[in-house]
Amino acid sequence: MSSIAIVGAGPQLGLAIARTFGSQGFDVALISRNRENLDTLVGKLTAEGITAAGFTADVLDREALGRALRDAAAEFGGIDVLEYSPVAGLTTAMVTPAEAEPAHIQHEIEFQLYGAVAATRAVLPSMRAAGAGTLLYTTGAGSVDPVPQVGNVNAAAAALRNWAINLHKELDGTGVQAAHIGIDVSIGTPAVPGFPTAQPEEISPVYWDLHTTRRDQAELVFSR
Repeated sequence: MSSIAIVGAGPQLGLAIARTFGSQGFDVALISRNRENLDTLVGKLTAEGITAAGFTADVLDREALGRALRDAAAEFGGIDVLEYSPVAGLTTAMVTPAEAEPAHIQHEIEFQLYGAVAATRAVLPSMRAAGAGTLLYTTGAGSVDPVPQVGNVNAAAAALRNWAINLHKELDGTGVQAAHIGIDVSIGTPAVPGFPTAQPEEISPVYWDLHTTRRDQAELVFSR
């Protein structure tokens, strides 16, 4: 049985990705810092006939994140797909490039880039040994076309994008796919009036495509 680990699993895109892969027979490991959130999501997936388990970890706690992924691998006999998409939420102070101090960007770098690196180090060795696996990293599309109002978030997202695309190049020919997904819509409800919106179940199939039929692709930007 194949399995996917979703880091930063939440009730919108994370749950939709879990359903997309779960409907294809994947076991689902959900990783989040909120135990109550995990229990709710696992309950929903289990009710739909999807085998799922929750593992508590904060991506800023590298040791806990690695342990959660190792526990997930032990539970399901390995991790075939890693999807990384945590949301900092209220812990992030959004500032423009001119307003930004190093600390504003450092927090986001820790959360987005360093968390992704730590998660990858926990699963990539076994993928390389098996000659198969998929690593998917999600950011907002500001990683590609930045917006001044969220300059610090975009800077870190761009760093993660750069690293993910470079990882794709490094892993070429190994059987392991790495790709970046940029989300150029609001998910569920508009973030600002008039901004394009998509439902999470409209977005999640692109993750399956990158795992299956588009493994040579290093990046996909979802937009309207």
